[in-house]
Amino acid sequence: MEAIDWSTPVSCETGLRREVGRFVAACDGRPWRVAWCAGTGFLGADELALEVERTALAATLDTLASGSHPERGVFFFSSSAGGVYAGVGAPPYDESSPLRTLTAYGDAKLRAERMVAEWCLDVGTSALIGRITTLYGPGQNLAKPQGIISQVCRSYLSGRPSSIYVPLDTIRDYLYVADAAGLIADGMSRLEHERTIDGSTVVTKILASQRPITIGAVLGEMRRVFKGSPRYVVASSVLSNVQTRDLSVRSRVWPELDRRTLTPLPVGVARTAADLLGQLQQGDLAAASR
Repeated sequence: MEAIDWSTPVSCETGLRREVGRFVAACDGRPWRVAWCAGTGFLGADELALEVERTALAATLDTLASGSHPERGVFFFSSSAGGVYAGVGAPPYDESSPLRTLTAYGDAKLRAERMVAEWCLDVGTSALIGRITTLYGPGQNLAKPQGIISQVCRSYLSGRPSSIYVPLDTIRDYLYVADAAGLIADGMSRLEHERTIDGSTVVTKILASQRPITIGAVLGEMRRVFKGSPRYVVASSVLSNVQTRDLSVRSRVWPELDRRTLTPLPVGVARTAADLLGQLQQGDLAAASR
């Protein structure tokens, strides 16, 4: 597979149509799965980044639909629990909670959810829309201003303090990346089974650890893992006003998928730090910090 150039909507659309077209041809009418976890958007992203994502998603869906037997497919779309519930103000949130965004990022996620749902009904494909909470773990893109666990781990290893832009009593739900991947894979398998019974299906599910914890408590766990104090400063930002204080969630959809052993936070922090240390030793972490 050739790399996708995400710098402009045109380059991104061209690359995705090429690669998705190759994928569709290789499937040759057989059942397929596609998980859309791509994108460069984040809380506070500019309109260009969000437009790149919208164009990329639309191009991918259009190309998948052009293949033979699109109804044999299962599609996953990664949405954002923080983005779509940010303005509701009545935690804990579940799949029946009202939706209210506070940012262009949240608006973009909701529009993309609707795009995927409408596309599935049009072409007969089934989709799982996963509203993911605060994701963390190895491989996070540190060029984007997100991921407090990865950012604080990097600061501890590099000796430069990171900035935290929300109060330390802010509550989040941290989901380790491998646990998220397991939930997505099992959800797509469940969706395949339901599709054979009911035809095209669109399911929205919150993907979370369902173990809310304050940022202050997370820093305490990191202190025990590092055997030393994490380096951070509490700062102000215009984005602080669009961050909900409590993002506790409970998933009511397919609860049997949530009955699993999740990665304990200290273990996830240690693995994240080990991954970043490897990057630091190879010089990649310093490059990502600039």
